[in-house]
Amino acid sequence: MLYVVLFFLLFSLLLYVLLGGADFGAGIVELFSSARNRETTKDTIYRVMGPIWEANHIWLIIMLVILWVAFPGFFHVMVVYLHIPLTLVLLGITIRGVAFVFRHYDAVVDKSQVWYNRLFRIGSFVTPVFLGISFAALVGGQITLTEDYTTTGFYELFVQNWLNVFSLLVGLFYAALCAFLAATLLIGEADGDARKLYSRRSAIFTIVLVVLGFILLVYGYFNEIEFVKDFLHNPISLICVGLSGILLIPLWRFIKKEYRIASRYMAGFQVVLILFAALYAHFPYIIITKEKELSLLEGIATPSSISNLAIMLLIGGAVILPGLFHLMKSFNMIKVLEKPDNIDENEYS
Repeated sequence: MLYVVLFFLLFSLLLYVLLGGADFGAGIVELFSSARNRETTKDTIYRVMGPIWEANHIWLIIMLVILWVAFPGFFHVMVVYLHIPLTLVLLGITIRGVAFVFRHYDAVVDKSQVWYNRLFRIGSFVTPVFLGISFAALVGGQITLTEDYTTTGFYELFVQNWLNVFSLLVGLFYAALCAFLAATLLIGEADGDARKLYSRRSAIFTIVLVVLGFILLVYGYFNEIEFVKDFLHNPISLICVGLSGILLIPLWRFIKKEYRIASRYMAGFQVVLILFAALYAHFPYIIITKEKELSLLEGIATPSSISNLAIMLLIGGAVILPGLFHLMKSFNMIKVLEKPDNIDENEYS
C-alpha cells in the first residue's frame, strides 16, 4: 500500500508541475507580452484556462494531504522551516485566482481592471518562483534542525534556508519552465499572428530555460551544494538531461513550424525528463539539512493509516481522473487524434 501512496504523491507532483505550471506560465507569458499583444493573450488565456483553472490546484491539495497523513515527519519540517515561502505561495495563488475571476466578471469596467491585470500577472510570476524556492530550500542544505527554537535566531532558522542565490535560481528556473509550457500550449490554441506570437515566445522561453539550467548547475557545483553534486554524478540523471538536450532539436523544429500537437507533447516529455532526473538523483532523501539528510520514508504513518489512505486515493483517482479527462476533452484541451479540416496535415505530424 505504501507504493500506492508514493505513486499518487509523485503522480500528483507531475500533474501539478505540468498543469499548474502551464496555468502559472500563462500569466507569465502575458506579463512579458507587449502592451499591443496583451489583450490577445488575455482573451486566449481565459478561453483556455477558464474551464479548468481551479482543477489544476487539486493536485497541490492532494500532495499536501498525502504528506500530512502518510509522511508527517517530512510535512513537519516543510511547514515549520519553510512557512514563509509557502505562505507567500498560498498568497500568490489566492491573489492571482481572485484577479483572474474579477478581471473577467467585474460588471464595472474602470481603473480596477488595471489592478486586476497587474495582480494576475505578478501573482502568476511570483507564485512559481516561491514554489521553486521552497523546493530548493528543502535540498539546499541550509535548514537548521532544532527542538529548542530559543537558542537559534529567527533568520538562521526560517529565512537563511530559502533566501539565497541557489534558491532564487531554482525559483526563476521553475518560472521559466512554466512560461515555456504555457507558450508551447498556446501555440495550439491560436491562429494567424497570435499563433506566430506564441511560437516566438515558446522559442524565447526555451532559450531562457536552458541558460538558467546551465547557470544553476554550474553555481551549485562550484558552491558544493550536495544535491547538485549528486545530480551531476548520477548516471541516470545525466542520461535524462542528455536526452532532454538532444530532444531540444526536434522541439525547436516543432516550435518554429508552429506544430500544434507535436510541440505540446514534446514539451511535456521534456518536463517529465527534467523532473525525473531531479527526483531520481536523491530520492527518497528529499530534505538535505546542515546536519544530515532526511528520507521521505523516515517517520511515516502507521501501516493502517497508509492502507486507508491508499484505498481512498484509489477510489478518488477512479472518480477524479475520468472526470478531469472528460472536462479537458470537452473543452478541446486534449488533442490526440482529431484533425480539423482547416488545418494542414503537417501540423499533426
